[in-house]
Amino acid sequence: MSDPSVVIRPARLEDGEHVWPLARAFATSFTPERSAFDATWKQLVDVPDTLLLVAETADGGIVGYLLGNSHLTFLANGPVAWVEEVMVDENQRQSGIGRLLMERAERWAESTGAAYLALASRRAGPFYLALGYEDSAVFFKKTLT
Repeated sequence: MSDPSVVIRPARLEDGEHVWPLARAFATSFTPERSAFDATWKQLVDVPDTLLLVAETADGGIVGYLLGNSHLTFLANGPVAWVEEVMVDENQRQSGIGRLLMERAERWAESTGAAYLALASRRAGPFYLALGYEDSAVFFKKTLT
């Protein structure tokens, strides 16, 4: 059951300080650098076709975030939406916060006219399957220097 004292809202510039520890804990392939995070955060807040949400508790603590975007494709005959990152504080997992973030992302994706919402996950497959997502593709990447 979701905690009604958790609010999912658009991120604000001043939230970056509280999201940074979550973003740092999220990374597995890269080592996030604070200066790069700060510069990127400032660029992503309020950017069209980008969704940046935070999950905030009643006491004002940010315990999760979601970063997504929408872009045009040929294959879907229009836009698709992609969740780049979704992270919930380890102590707050299995409390419904991740579900709330994803539900909000789904509503946003629908509002953009996206044909689907997709994401890649290495660690949370059962969570996304429980939300009705299906295993659709293998994710490949090549690190560029």
